[in-house]
Amino acid sequence: MSNLIDADAGTERFSSYEAELKLVQADLSQQLDEIPELNGEPRKAAINKAQRALEEADELLGQMRLEKSNIPANLKSKINGRLRNFEHDYDSAKRKLASFNDDKRALFGSRYTDNPTTDDQLEQRQQLLSGTDRLGRSTGRLRESERIALETEQIGASTLGDLHRQREQITHTRGVLLESETYTDRSIKTLRGMARRMATNRIITIAIITVLVLLIFAVIFSKFR
Repeated sequence: MSNLIDADAGTERFSSYEAELKLVQADLSQQLDEIPELNGEPRKAAINKAQRALEEADELLGQMRLEKSNIPANLKSKINGRLRNFEHDYDSAKRKLASFNDDKRALFGSRYTDNPTTDDQLEQRQQLLSGTDRLGRSTGRLRESERIALETEQIGASTLGDLHRQREQITHTRGVLLESETYTDRSIKTLRGMARRMATNRIITIAIITVLVLLIFAVIFSKFR
């Protein structure tokens, strides 16, 4: 019963994360479509906003991977397909955002140079490095989520193995009980047969005694005549 409750709860939480992820991805897609039309500071602000949406999508994907282990087996194939579609959309958005970060002249304007000499250009380079760091942290969180998901699947596989062994033990115990019941039935039939034979022997004994008594009375009666 508790397994059914966990499965229902897992499915409900997965659907909740899925609905939230759809909203985040729709917002992210709109932001990515607007970025090419921007330059300078508005472009940086839009990229930062899209980066935050991408990180939120990554966290939701991680939660969905964790909840996948609680999904009933008959639904997992469909869930895996939907999850792969979300991951593909996430990877596409991540690559697209990375390409915007690589377009440094559009990001920093005509003042960009590979050898910054002014404070503004140094700040721009630091912002670029900060964006790269955030992408690295997102990748680390993704790998950690995958590790947790693998551990959860291993625990689930171990639990299923234990349940299979317990089922075999229960089946064996049931077989032993059925065999014991068979022996019991045979014993009852044997006892009943013995009881019938005893009753038959008693009737025969009584009949013999009765006949003997009648013969004795007949002999005595014949002597007195």
